[in-house]
Amino acid sequence: MSFDDVTFRTTLSRFTTGVVVVTAAGGAGMVVSSFTSVSLAPPLVLFCAGNTSTTWPRIREAGAFCANVLAAGQEDLARRFSGPGDRFAGVPHRPGVLGSPVLAGVHAHLECEITDAHPAGDHTIVVGRVVALDSGDGTAPLVFHHSRFHDGGVLTAVA
Repeated sequence: MSFDDVTFRTTLSRFTTGVVVVTAAGGAGMVVSSFTSVSLAPPLVLFCAGNTSTTWPRIREAGAFCANVLAAGQEDLARRFSGPGDRFAGVPHRPGVLGSPVLAGVHAHLECEITDAHPAGDHTIVVGRVVALDSGDGTAPLVFHHSRFHDGGVLTAVA
C-alpha cells in the first residue's frame, strides 16, 4: 500500500485526543500531540517530542516535566504553547514538586522525572515516572479531533 503524508495526517486527525502542555523548570513549555499512560507499576507516562523542537532539549536538560492536561475553555493556552514568543507571559502557574510549572485551572496534571528517551522517526519518545499528580476538580477536558479543538462537554462515568 502507498499513501502520502497528507493522507496519513488526515487519517490520524480522526483520533480524538486530550490536549497536553508539557512544561519544565526554566520556562520551557510546549503542546504535545501524543501523550499516554505506559505502566501502572511503576507509574509511567510518555509524550512524543519532535526532533526539530527547540523546547524539547530544554525539557530534557531539566530532567523532569509536568504534563498539564488542558480543561475545556483553555484553547488559548494550547495556541500560546504551540507558537513563538514568551509562552508563560501572563499565564498563571505555580512550581510543582519537581520545579516544573503547573498551569492554573488545568483538567489534571502529572509531574514526572524523565527516565528514558527513545528515537522514533522524526520524534523522540519521552518516558517519565510520575511522582506527583492531581486529577483536578471535575472540569471537562479540552480535546482535539479532526484538526480542531473541542470542549469535552459532559462526561459520564464508566461502570
